[in-house]
Amino acid sequence: MPLERDLEDVIEAEPDVLGEPVLLIGRQVPTAHGGFVDLLAVDEEGGLRVLELKRDRGAREVIAQALDYASWAATLSHTQILKLFADYRGGDTTFEAAFEERFGTSAPEELNAAHRVTIVAARLDEATERIVGYLADLGVPVNAVSFHYYEDDDRRYLARTWLRDEAESVPAPRVGKSATREPWNGIDWYSAMGEEDGTRSWDDARRFGFISAGGGKWYSQGLRRPRPGQRINLHIPKLGYVGIGEVCGEPTRFAEAVLGDGTVRLAEQQLVGRYRHTGDENDPDVAEYVLPVRWLKTVDRAEAVWDRGMFALQLPICRLTNATTLAILNNRFFPESVTP
Repeated sequence: MPLERDLEDVIEAEPDVLGEPVLLIGRQVPTAHGGFVDLLAVDEEGGLRVLELKRDRGAREVIAQALDYASWAATLSHTQILKLFADYRGGDTTFEAAFEERFGTSAPEELNAAHRVTIVAARLDEATERIVGYLADLGVPVNAVSFHYYEDDDRRYLARTWLRDEAESVPAPRVGKSATREPWNGIDWYSAMGEEDGTRSWDDARRFGFISAGGGKWYSQGLRRPRPGQRINLHIPKLGYVGIGEVCGEPTRFAEAVLGDGTVRLAEQQLVGRYRHTGDENDPDVAEYVLPVRWLKTVDRAEAVWDRGMFALQLPICRLTNATTLAILNNRFFPESVTP
Protein backbone atom coordinates (compact mmCIF):
# COMPACT_ATOMS: atom_id res chain seq x y z
CA MET A 1 0.00 0.00 0.00
CA PRO A 2 2.45 2.65 -1.13
CA LEU A 3 -0.14 5.40 -1.70
CA GLU A 4 -2.26 7.19 0.92
CA ARG A 5 -5.32 7.14 -1.34
CA ASP A 6 -5.30 3.34 -1.14
CA LEU A 7 -6.36 3.61 2.51
CA GLU A 8 -9.92 4.32 1.44
CA ASP A 9 -10.05 1.03 -0.48
CA VAL A 10 -8.50 -0.84 2.44
CA ILE A 11 -10.97 0.52 5.00
CA GLU A 12 -13.96 -0.13 2.75
CA ALA A 13 -12.87 -3.71 2.12
CA GLU A 14 -11.93 -4.39 5.75
CA PRO A 15 -13.43 -1.86 8.21
CA ASP A 16 -12.02 -3.82 11.16
CA VAL A 17 -8.63 -2.22 10.50
CA LEU A 18 -10.02 0.75 12.46
CA GLY A 19 -9.91 -1.38 15.60
CA GLU A 20 -13.63 -1.45 16.34
CA PRO A 21 -16.55 -2.78 14.31
CA VAL A 22 -18.41 -0.28 12.15
CA LEU A 23 -20.94 -0.69 9.36
CA LEU A 24 -20.20 1.40 6.30
CA ILE A 25 -23.22 3.19 4.89
CA GLY A 26 -21.58 5.27 2.17
CA ARG A 27 -18.44 6.20 0.26
CA GLN A 28 -17.89 9.59 -1.36
CA VAL A 29 -21.25 10.65 0.07
CA PRO A 30 -22.42 14.02 -1.31
CA THR A 31 -23.37 16.53 1.37
CA ALA A 32 -25.95 19.29 1.14
CA HIS A 33 -23.10 21.84 0.92
CA GLY A 34 -21.23 20.56 -2.11
CA GLY A 35 -18.62 18.32 -0.50
CA PHE A 36 -18.13 14.56 -0.44
CA VAL A 37 -17.57 12.53 2.73
CA ASP A 38 -14.88 9.93 2.07
CA LEU A 39 -16.47 7.22 4.20
CA LEU A 40 -19.58 7.28 6.40
CA ALA A 41 -20.36 4.56 8.92
CA VAL A 42 -22.39 3.72 12.01
CA ASP A 43 -21.12 2.03 15.16
CA GLU A 44 -22.81 -0.58 17.33
CA GLU A 45 -24.71 2.12 19.27
CA GLY A 46 -26.10 3.62 16.09
CA GLY A 47 -23.77 6.61 16.28
CA LEU A 48 -22.48 8.12 13.05
CA ARG A 49 -18.79 7.98 12.08
CA VAL A 50 -17.36 10.50 9.61
CA LEU A 51 -14.06 9.20 8.19
CA GLU A 52 -12.00 11.74 6.24
CA LEU A 53 -8.68 10.86 4.58
CA LYS A 54 -5.87 13.38 4.77
CA ARG A 55 -4.39 12.60 1.32
CA ASP A 56 -1.36 14.87 1.73
CA ARG A 57 -3.54 17.92 2.35
CA GLY A 58 -2.65 20.52 4.93
CA ALA A 59 -3.84 20.00 8.49
CA ARG A 60 -6.08 23.07 8.50
CA GLU A 61 -7.77 22.12 5.24
CA VAL A 62 -8.53 18.50 6.09
CA ILE A 63 -9.70 19.22 9.65
CA ALA A 64 -11.89 22.14 8.59
CA GLN A 65 -13.42 20.00 5.86
CA ALA A 66 -13.99 17.06 8.21
CA LEU A 67 -15.76 19.29 10.73
CA ASP A 68 -17.85 20.81 7.95
CA TYR A 69 -18.93 17.33 6.87
CA ALA A 70 -19.66 16.38 10.47
CA SER A 71 -21.92 19.43 10.88
CA TRP A 72 -23.95 18.11 7.94
CA ALA A 73 -23.90 14.47 9.06
CA ALA A 74 -25.13 15.45 12.53
CA THR A 75 -28.43 16.58 11.02
CA LEU A 76 -29.19 13.33 9.16
CA SER A 77 -32.46 11.72 10.16
CA HIS A 78 -33.10 8.03 10.68
CA THR A 79 -34.86 7.86 7.32
CA GLN A 80 -32.03 9.66 5.51
CA ILE A 81 -29.46 7.25 6.95
CA LEU A 82 -31.46 4.26 5.72
CA LYS A 83 -31.63 5.82 2.25
CA LEU A 84 -27.88 6.46 2.19
CA PHE A 85 -27.29 2.82 3.07
CA ALA A 86 -29.73 1.62 0.39
CA ASP A 87 -28.01 3.79 -2.23
CA TYR A 88 -24.58 2.54 -1.16
CA ARG A 89 -25.49 -1.15 -1.17
CA GLY A 90 -27.73 -1.01 -4.20
CA GLY A 91 -30.61 -2.78 -2.47
CA ASP A 92 -28.78 -6.10 -1.96
CA THR A 93 -29.81 -6.16 1.72
CA THR A 94 -31.63 -4.07 4.30
CA PHE A 95 -29.89 -1.88 6.84
CA GLU A 96 -31.38 -3.94 9.69
CA ALA A 97 -30.13 -7.24 8.25
CA ALA A 98 -26.66 -5.84 7.58
CA PHE A 99 -26.49 -4.32 11.07
CA GLU A 100 -27.41 -7.63 12.72
CA GLU A 101 -24.88 -9.52 10.60
CA ARG A 102 -22.16 -6.99 11.41
CA PHE A 103 -22.73 -6.60 15.15
CA GLY A 104 -24.70 -9.70 16.12
CA THR A 105 -27.54 -7.64 17.55
CA SER A 106 -30.66 -5.88 16.32
CA ALA A 107 -30.37 -2.36 14.95
CA PRO A 108 -31.17 0.30 17.56
CA GLU A 109 -34.41 2.22 17.27
CA GLU A 110 -32.43 5.46 17.36
CA LEU A 111 -29.72 6.30 14.83
CA ASN A 112 -27.34 9.26 14.88
CA ALA A 113 -28.02 10.27 18.47
CA ALA A 114 -24.27 11.04 18.55
CA HIS A 115 -21.40 11.29 16.07
CA ARG A 116 -17.62 11.21 15.85
CA VAL A 117 -15.03 12.42 13.33
CA THR A 118 -11.88 10.50 12.39
CA ILE A 119 -8.96 11.87 10.36
CA VAL A 120 -7.22 8.99 8.55
CA ALA A 121 -3.64 9.34 7.31
CA ALA A 122 -0.61 7.34 6.28
CA ARG A 123 1.24 9.51 8.77
CA LEU A 124 0.25 12.32 11.11
CA ASP A 125 2.24 15.52 10.89
CA GLU A 126 2.84 17.79 13.87
CA ALA A 127 0.20 20.33 12.83
CA THR A 128 -2.54 17.70 12.53
CA GLU A 129 -1.67 16.22 15.91
CA ARG A 130 -1.65 19.66 17.54
CA ILE A 131 -4.98 20.84 16.10
CA VAL A 132 -6.81 17.53 16.64
CA GLY A 133 -5.47 17.33 20.19
CA TYR A 134 -6.60 20.89 20.92
CA LEU A 135 -10.12 20.25 19.59
CA ALA A 136 -10.38 16.98 21.49
CA ASP A 137 -9.40 18.74 24.73
CA LEU A 138 -12.27 21.17 24.09
CA GLY A 139 -14.69 18.26 23.82
CA VAL A 140 -14.99 18.12 20.04
CA PRO A 141 -15.51 14.43 19.05
CA VAL A 142 -12.51 14.27 16.72
CA ASN A 143 -9.58 11.87 16.63
CA ALA A 144 -6.90 10.88 14.16
CA VAL A 145 -5.45 7.52 13.18
CA SER A 146 -2.36 6.72 11.13
CA PHE A 147 -1.52 3.51 9.31
CA HIS A 148 2.00 2.29 8.62
CA TYR A 149 2.67 -0.29 5.93
CA TYR A 150 5.39 -2.92 6.28
CA GLU A 151 6.67 -5.79 4.14
CA ASP A 152 8.66 -8.78 5.37
CA ASP A 153 9.49 -11.22 2.60
CA ASP A 154 6.07 -12.34 1.31
CA ARG A 155 4.19 -10.95 4.33
CA ARG A 156 2.53 -7.54 4.48
CA TYR A 157 1.50 -5.68 7.62
CA LEU A 158 -0.65 -2.65 8.40
CA ALA A 159 -0.03 -1.09 11.82
CA ARG A 160 -2.61 1.27 13.33
CA THR A 161 -1.83 4.13 15.72
CA TRP A 162 -4.48 6.39 17.27
CA LEU A 163 -3.57 9.91 18.30
CA ARG A 164 -5.91 9.67 21.32
CA ASP A 165 -7.24 6.56 23.07
CA GLU A 166 -10.33 5.86 20.99
CA ALA A 167 -12.00 4.03 23.87
CA GLU A 168 -11.99 7.25 25.88
CA SER A 169 -13.31 9.55 23.15
CA VAL A 170 -16.76 10.92 23.87
CA PRO A 171 -19.15 11.21 20.91
CA ALA A 172 -20.95 14.51 20.46
CA PRO A 173 -24.69 14.51 21.15
CA ARG A 174 -26.88 15.11 18.17
CA VAL A 175 -27.61 18.63 16.99
CA GLY A 176 -30.23 19.70 14.51
CA LYS A 177 -33.97 19.10 14.24
CA SER A 178 -34.19 15.89 12.22
CA ALA A 179 -35.63 12.81 13.93
CA THR A 180 -33.22 10.15 15.12
CA ARG A 181 -36.01 7.56 15.12
CA GLU A 182 -38.05 6.30 12.23
CA PRO A 183 -41.42 8.05 12.01
CA TRP A 184 -44.45 6.15 13.28
CA ASN A 185 -47.33 5.60 10.85
CA GLY A 186 -49.88 6.15 13.61
CA ILE A 187 -51.37 2.66 13.18
CA ASP A 188 -49.01 -0.21 13.94
CA TRP A 189 -48.08 -1.49 17.39
CA TYR A 190 -45.69 -4.26 18.40
CA SER A 191 -46.51 -6.76 21.13
CA ALA A 192 -44.40 -9.62 22.48
CA MET A 193 -46.21 -12.64 23.94
CA GLY A 194 -43.97 -14.60 26.27
CA GLU A 195 -45.13 -18.20 26.62
CA GLU A 196 -42.18 -19.72 28.45
CA ASP A 197 -43.66 -19.91 31.95
CA GLY A 198 -47.16 -20.95 30.88
CA THR A 199 -48.82 -17.70 31.90
CA ARG A 200 -50.02 -17.01 28.34
CA SER A 201 -50.62 -19.01 25.18
CA TRP A 202 -50.87 -18.10 21.51
CA ASP A 203 -53.47 -20.84 21.15
CA ASP A 204 -55.80 -18.94 23.51
CA ALA A 205 -55.07 -15.52 22.03
CA ARG A 206 -55.64 -16.78 18.50
CA ARG A 207 -58.85 -18.64 19.34
CA PHE A 208 -60.58 -15.94 21.38
CA GLY A 209 -59.03 -12.79 19.92
CA PHE A 210 -56.85 -10.92 22.39
CA ILE A 211 -53.37 -10.08 23.62
CA SER A 212 -52.51 -9.79 27.32
CA ALA A 213 -49.93 -8.53 29.77
CA GLY A 214 -49.62 -8.33 33.54
CA GLY A 215 -47.67 -9.20 36.65
CA GLY A 216 -46.93 -5.55 37.34
CA LYS A 217 -48.26 -2.15 36.40
CA TRP A 218 -45.29 -1.47 34.12
CA TYR A 219 -46.27 -4.47 31.98
CA SER A 220 -50.03 -3.99 31.80
CA GLN A 221 -50.45 -0.21 31.55
CA GLY A 222 -49.10 -0.17 27.99
CA LEU A 223 -52.22 -2.00 26.78
CA ARG A 224 -54.12 1.26 27.22
CA ARG A 225 -52.09 2.98 24.51
CA PRO A 226 -53.41 1.31 21.31
CA ARG A 227 -56.79 2.63 20.22
CA PRO A 228 -59.61 0.73 18.48
CA GLY A 229 -58.87 0.40 14.78
CA GLN A 230 -55.09 0.43 15.22
CA ARG A 231 -53.07 -2.72 14.48
CA ILE A 232 -51.28 -5.20 16.71
CA ASN A 233 -48.32 -7.11 15.26
CA LEU A 234 -47.82 -10.03 17.64
CA HIS A 235 -44.37 -11.55 18.13
CA ILE A 236 -43.45 -14.69 20.06
CA PRO A 237 -39.85 -14.37 21.31
CA LYS A 238 -37.39 -16.77 19.64
CA LEU A 239 -40.02 -17.75 17.04
CA GLY A 240 -41.28 -14.74 15.10
CA TYR A 241 -44.46 -12.90 14.21
CA VAL A 242 -47.63 -15.00 14.31
CA GLY A 243 -50.53 -12.57 13.94
CA ILE A 244 -51.71 -9.15 12.83
CA GLY A 245 -55.02 -7.83 14.08
CA GLU A 246 -57.10 -4.74 14.83
CA VAL A 247 -57.76 -3.51 18.34
CA CYS A 248 -61.50 -3.73 18.93
CA GLY A 249 -62.00 -2.73 22.56
CA GLU A 250 -60.48 -1.48 25.81
CA PRO A 251 -58.23 -3.50 28.15
CA THR A 252 -59.85 -5.17 31.15
CA ARG A 253 -58.65 -7.48 33.89
CA PHE A 254 -58.61 -11.13 32.87
CA ALA A 255 -61.19 -12.07 35.50
CA GLU A 256 -63.65 -9.58 33.97
CA ALA A 257 -62.78 -9.91 30.27
CA VAL A 258 -65.69 -10.54 27.89
CA LEU A 259 -64.81 -11.17 24.25
CA GLY A 260 -66.39 -12.06 20.94
CA ASP A 261 -70.01 -10.99 20.68
CA GLY A 262 -70.04 -9.93 24.32
CA THR A 263 -71.04 -13.34 25.72
CA VAL A 264 -67.66 -15.10 25.97
CA ARG A 265 -66.30 -14.71 29.48
CA LEU A 266 -62.62 -15.52 29.06
CA ALA A 267 -62.07 -16.76 32.62
CA GLU A 268 -64.76 -19.43 32.14
CA GLN A 269 -63.16 -20.99 29.04
CA GLN A 270 -60.86 -23.98 28.80
CA LEU A 271 -57.52 -22.22 28.36
CA VAL A 272 -53.92 -23.31 27.90
CA GLY A 273 -52.44 -20.37 29.82
CA ARG A 274 -52.98 -19.49 33.50
CA TYR A 275 -53.25 -15.68 33.18
CA ARG A 276 -52.48 -15.34 36.87
CA HIS A 277 -49.46 -14.12 38.78
CA THR A 278 -48.04 -14.52 42.25
CA GLY A 279 -49.78 -12.10 44.56
CA ASP A 280 -53.27 -10.82 45.18
CA GLU A 281 -55.27 -11.14 41.95
CA ASN A 282 -57.58 -8.42 43.27
CA ASP A 283 -54.67 -6.01 43.15
CA PRO A 284 -55.04 -4.11 39.84
CA ASP A 285 -51.27 -3.60 39.67
CA VAL A 286 -50.63 -7.37 39.68
CA ALA A 287 -53.51 -8.75 37.61
CA GLU A 288 -53.28 -9.86 33.99
CA TYR A 289 -55.03 -7.52 31.56
CA VAL A 290 -56.62 -8.49 28.25
CA LEU A 291 -56.89 -6.31 25.12
CA PRO A 292 -59.49 -7.50 22.56
CA VAL A 293 -58.11 -7.98 19.03
CA ARG A 294 -59.84 -8.98 15.81
CA TRP A 295 -57.21 -11.01 14.00
CA LEU A 296 -56.78 -10.16 10.32
CA LYS A 297 -54.27 -12.94 9.66
CA THR A 298 -52.63 -15.53 11.90
CA VAL A 299 -50.20 -18.43 11.44
CA ASP A 300 -49.11 -21.43 13.49
CA ARG A 301 -45.93 -21.19 15.55
CA ALA A 302 -44.11 -23.35 13.00
CA GLU A 303 -44.91 -20.77 10.31
CA ALA A 304 -43.92 -17.72 12.36
CA VAL A 305 -42.49 -14.93 10.20
CA TRP A 306 -38.90 -14.04 10.95
CA ASP A 307 -36.02 -12.65 8.89
CA ARG A 308 -32.64 -11.32 9.91
CA GLY A 309 -32.85 -7.72 11.06
CA MET A 310 -36.56 -7.69 11.97
CA PHE A 311 -37.61 -5.70 15.03
CA ALA A 312 -37.94 -7.64 18.28
CA LEU A 313 -37.90 -6.57 21.93
CA GLN A 314 -39.10 -8.15 25.16
CA LEU A 315 -41.83 -5.54 25.53
CA PRO A 316 -45.55 -6.14 26.06
CA ILE A 317 -46.40 -3.21 23.78
CA CYS A 318 -44.66 -0.42 21.88
CA ARG A 319 -45.01 1.49 18.64
CA LEU A 320 -43.71 -0.41 15.61
CA THR A 321 -41.74 2.11 13.57
CA ASN A 322 -39.31 -0.21 11.78
CA ALA A 323 -40.18 0.19 8.09
CA THR A 324 -38.27 -2.95 7.07
CA THR A 325 -40.19 -5.11 9.55
CA LEU A 326 -43.53 -3.62 8.46
CA ALA A 327 -42.71 -4.29 4.80
CA ILE A 328 -41.77 -7.91 5.51
CA LEU A 329 -44.93 -8.50 7.54
CA ASN A 330 -47.11 -6.96 4.85
CA ASN A 331 -45.47 -9.10 2.16
CA ARG A 332 -45.78 -12.33 4.13
CA PHE A 333 -49.18 -11.90 5.79
CA PHE A 334 -50.95 -10.07 2.97
CA PRO A 335 -49.18 -11.04 -0.29
CA GLU A 336 -52.30 -10.33 -2.29
CA SER A 337 -52.02 -6.61 -1.43
CA VAL A 338 -48.40 -6.29 -2.57
CA THR A 339 -47.93 -4.52 -5.90
CA PRO A 340 -45.72 -6.60 -8.28
